[in-house]
Amino acid sequence: MGLWDVLFGRSKPAQPDLDRLFGLPSAAIALQAAAGLTPTGAGSVCFASIEGGAFARIQQEVRALLDADSGRGGAAVEFSQDGYGYSWLLSRRAPDELPSLVNDLHAVNAALRDSGFGPQLLCSLAAFHTPGRHPLALVYLYKRGTFYPFAPLPGQKRDSPLELQVRAVLQDDLNIEPDLSRWFPLWGAPGL
Repeated sequence: MGLWDVLFGRSKPAQPDLDRLFGLPSAAIALQAAAGLTPTGAGSVCFASIEGGAFARIQQEVRALLDADSGRGGAAVEFSQDGYGYSWLLSRRAPDELPSLVNDLHAVNAALRDSGFGPQLLCSLAAFHTPGRHPLALVYLYKRGTFYPFAPLPGQKRDSPLELQVRAVLQDDLNIEPDLSRWFPLWGAPGL
């Protein structure tokens, strides 16, 4: 930050630390041991919509990258847009392949960042479920460099006690967002 930025109260946006995503596999072990939460094999990346040919090119590059890496044949990734106009990319793996899923999410984020779309990155999530099959996502906020748990319930309600339990379990494993007002609900997020 330069002198003019200090004088005029401007700050540079935080650069996303994509490598923090690699903390998810060890966090998953802690979640399973403490709360019985297990990965579902689904993970998503959310970004502000990119228009025109650039978005089509990114879709092709990401699909080719993940299809080549997956070894599963067919589409390893799905693109969608939510009701708010945000774009989502969903990757699915076997539940026991969380490290591979994290690699998928990291590769997508890196491809978007390296193509000049880093400022459009909003969040990534990895999906888990309770022993009763209720969903929970660990959400990574790029602009904050932090994670938070999101546990949706039917009727657009949240399981706040579960979210707070997960925060307590993971406070030593992940950089948990301290400001609860930034724990945004992701209703209908792909993979949940």
